[in-house]
Amino acid sequence: MRAAKRSGFSLVELIVVVVIIGILAAIAIPRFSRGATGAGASGVGGNLQVLRNAIELYYYEHGEYPGKNAAGAAAAGSEAAFIAQLTKYSDANGGVSDTPTGEFKFGPYLRKGIPPCPVAPRAGKSGISMINTGTPAYTAGAADAGWVFNYETGDICVNSNDTDADGKSYDTY
Repeated sequence: MRAAKRSGFSLVELIVVVVIIGILAAIAIPRFSRGATGAGASGVGGNLQVLRNAIELYYYEHGEYPGKNAAGAAAAGSEAAFIAQLTKYSDANGGVSDTPTGEFKFGPYLRKGIPPCPVAPRAGKSGISMINTGTPAYTAGAADAGWVFNYETGDICVNSNDTDADGKSYDTY
């Protein structure tokens, strides 16, 4: 009688496949982790560019930076004034309106609102820590702020003490 033919893989074939998968993983995993680090730097750079462009455009049309003056019920120097002046229509004095009129003809400068911070420890936060002296830098006490803004100088930075792949602190971008 003939013996039944067995189908399947030998132990040697399985070991070769496992070794090949291990080699591919050893090559691919470090590349993916570097890509995630680069994505954080790219996100910070992109969001900062959007914010800086909006802030400069506001400055050129109003002669001062957003948040420096009151915006309706929002006090001068407040986060609420900064957000309102960049996301709503404004008049020459920084007053805000939800709708455009002959008086409220400037803006909005950020149609989708303040972009969130893309990196730790404030990832996902879009609040603004407002200052009027010094250079903006990471502010540990501002837990809800993704950004730090000096309304006297127009300087803005991400509220993060994390670093990119090159060891550069995100708050110095």
